[in-house]
Amino acid sequence: MLVAVYGIFAVAATSRSAVQLATRFDQAPVAYLLSAFAAVVYVLATVALALDSRRIALLACTVELVGVVAVGAAGLVVPQAFPDATVWSFFGIGYGFVPLVLPVLGLLWLRRTA
Repeated sequence: MLVAVYGIFAVAATSRSAVQLATRFDQAPVAYLLSAFAAVVYVLATVALALDSRRIALLACTVELVGVVAVGAAGLVVPQAFPDATVWSFFGIGYGFVPLVLPVLGLLWLRRTA
């Protein structure tokens, strides 16, 4: 189930960032590059979890958690730096906070199955 949710987020983040970069890059380059980075992290996490590559999965989930917390906090402190939303904006509010919860679940699963 965890791999499936990561897969869905990998597709969603990749699609969103591709459209943003292709059509509106000049409007909010930082936000759109962060969306692309999030997409890469989700793809990496999906593949690593599916193949049981624990080190890479641990790294991807950790980067994801740090990213969503950092981008979420930065968006609150300096909202003008993010004129358009990313997957991680406001701790993933646009995705029902799943981007905030998902890496925690991933890290807990990795710990539990160690």
